[in-house]
Amino acid sequence: MLSIEDLESACNASQRVDTPRHMVEPPELPFQATFYPFGFPAVITTNSGGVLKQYEELWGKFTKQHDTEPIRAEVQVVESNATECPPEPVYRYMQPLLMCVANADNYSIVDLECCHTKIVISRAALHHRVYAQYFLLGAAACCVATRYTTPVHAGCVALDGRGVLLCGDSGAGKSTLAYACARAGWTYVSDDGSFLLNGGTRRLVAGDCYKVRFRPSAAELFPEIAGLEITPRAAGKPSIELPTANMTHVASAQTTRVDFIVFLNRRISSPPRLVPYRRDVARHFMRQVLYGPAELLAVQYRAIERLLTADVFELRYTDLNWAVDRLRALVRDGR
Repeated sequence: MLSIEDLESACNASQRVDTPRHMVEPPELPFQATFYPFGFPAVITTNSGGVLKQYEELWGKFTKQHDTEPIRAEVQVVESNATECPPEPVYRYMQPLLMCVANADNYSIVDLECCHTKIVISRAALHHRVYAQYFLLGAAACCVATRYTTPVHAGCVALDGRGVLLCGDSGAGKSTLAYACARAGWTYVSDDGSFLLNGGTRRLVAGDCYKVRFRPSAAELFPEIAGLEITPRAAGKPSIELPTANMTHVASAQTTRVDFIVFLNRRISSPPRLVPYRRDVARHFMRQVLYGPAELLAVQYRAIERLLTADVFELRYTDLNWAVDRLRALVRDGR
């Protein structure tokens, strides 16, 4: 900021006075690109080409499948003296704003009503790729998960065009079973995060079919991932991430229709079997992860009711190969 004395001197000398940019004004955002997370258009503008490279890694493989109004995200990269990874953020929802705050240099604000996201990230945080993508850069996908889809904590696979949604708590084995099915010739859609399209009656779900994330113990089941780097997950859980593009033996698809919903249960020591499961429990399980304005929640609740017109089962098992075979029989025979 110029002092009064500086301003007086410039005016006395008839010099041009350029008003400096205010400290709270955002920088120019000259870089722009369009990506299609889960098939929905998202326009990213930023002051860093490195941010677009991160988005290319995060969403670059997705293809356009919907002509919705684009989600818009403005990403400001700021300089800081920090070199370490920022702390895990805290979240606050003040309708219609969803805020994710790690510190003064790393935060995001998502307007769920107008599908507009503002992200501030430090250059230091960008060096921590998993953290940057999971907590901050991926924030724009919150608009997908509220306005256009209903998120379901489930993996998804398909066989002969019939989709099976694999539901369960964290650690239930969703990723492991989804990948085991994919190795056995199924089409892989997602490991533990599926997005039910809100419109229509076809029970369509979309997923990130371009990677599979395992817990390190999965290396005991799948020799091909033994020895791969174990990366700390953004939320603190170590994982092995495997791109499906490198797997010639795995077919994948961004979307599929759901014909069966299967809750995984490896806790019961009784003989393995597939049994009908309660729709009321399934309904509460799916609803508990939802958030957003009341009118959007109403749309998502209706989407869940449409999803629950599919047959719902519980799969009790301990042997992975048996589970794959039983799911194959379910798809083939419908029971």
